[in-house]
Amino acid sequence: MKHEITLTINGQSVTAEVDSRLLLVHFIRENLDLTGTHIGCDTSNCGACTILLNGKSVKSCTYLAVRADGAEITTIEGIAAEGTNHPIQQGFHDQHGLHCGFCTPGMIMRSIDLLNNNPNPTEEEIRWGISGNLCRCTGYNNIVKSIRQAAEEMQKEKETTV
Repeated sequence: MKHEITLTINGQSVTAEVDSRLLLVHFIRENLDLTGTHIGCDTSNCGACTILLNGKSVKSCTYLAVRADGAEITTIEGIAAEGTNHPIQQGFHDQHGLHCGFCTPGMIMRSIDLLNNNPNPTEEEIRWGISGNLCRCTGYNNIVKSIRQAAEEMQKEKETTV
């Protein structure tokens, strides 16, 4: 069965006809050609497919596209202005928070949600906050440092705009 959906993705309004069984990750990657959202496990265990849906991190590999009708979605491609890095992207760069990079988009999207809800997390809160996103390369220490750096930078940015 086909359904027409309209959503906003990375600030752009999109209307499309989708099959009722189409997963959101496939809609994002195949219909919209936004391939930064990765497919890892297809079971919501790894978190490589994490996006922001109405500001909350969601694993898009088990979320139906029809459920996203009317939603605002942000993917890794939409978190920073052209030619700039989001503070979390910069943290991952500066603190060497990635190796192969496969988990990185999902880890960054989950970290944005984490820092939006807890702008100054402890190391333990960071580790708990990203526990649903798996990395097979890094051992997480540099990922935690990356998120810590981003939290500090985002706090500085917030203080200068107030």
